[in-house]
Amino acid sequence: MLDCFKTALYRTLAPLCLAGSCAAAAQAGEVHVAVAANFAVPMARVAESFTAATGHVVKLSSGATGKFYSQIVAGAPFELLLAADDETPRRLVEEGHAVASSRVTYATGRLVLWSAAPSLVDAQGAVLASGRFAHLAIANPKVAPYGRAAIEVLRARGLADALAPKLVTGESVAQAFQFVATGNAELGFVALSQVQAPGKASTGSAWVVPAAMHAPILQDAVLLKAGEHNPAAVALLAYLKSAPARELIRAFGYGP
Repeated sequence: MLDCFKTALYRTLAPLCLAGSCAAAAQAGEVHVAVAANFAVPMARVAESFTAATGHVVKLSSGATGKFYSQIVAGAPFELLLAADDETPRRLVEEGHAVASSRVTYATGRLVLWSAAPSLVDAQGAVLASGRFAHLAIANPKVAPYGRAAIEVLRARGLADALAPKLVTGESVAQAFQFVATGNAELGFVALSQVQAPGKASTGSAWVVPAAMHAPILQDAVLLKAGEHNPAAVALLAYLKSAPARELIRAFGYGP
């Protein structure tokens, strides 16, 4: 008798549970995000946390902020931009491609001079004037804020002209990092987040550039017009301001 009762109860509740699951699935959405190369790994971690909390799926495309600008203006279907600067989101708002009230600084980037060789880079960055290297990798200063910051540092040190023949320019800071990681350049200016990550042991040698040596790398996020009415896009932008997201961002070496 008890078994019969359990069977009947299961037959009654199972459709309700299934319906509830379908409703939850129906509410979950998808958001397509363009993210600056330096923030690709941290954003992947933030996206995992966001999906676990909301059910929304995040599709990430990483690259140079300047290239994303051109693609967005040309009609690329990105719904949220996490830029490596504050200028590009501001420009997109002014030109009508983004929602003005949505722009927010989600992180302050830190520049680091890094080498895969354990003893090449000293704690003051004096290696830049040492002549002990043949190639110095940087991101393209025309499209990448980390590249512009690198040039500012070289100028501050009075080395811009002397080191110009040694520069190896990557499309983005991610490519600059790859040049160094693969040995195509002995050292390079990259994002601190690329060499400092939670649970990852530091390798090589590095000089964290004092923030006063270059303009602040304020990284802004903005809701694009394509995502204005997408609840998943709106929710992800809000999640970037949450305590769990801020904690992850700080763990990767970014400032507030």
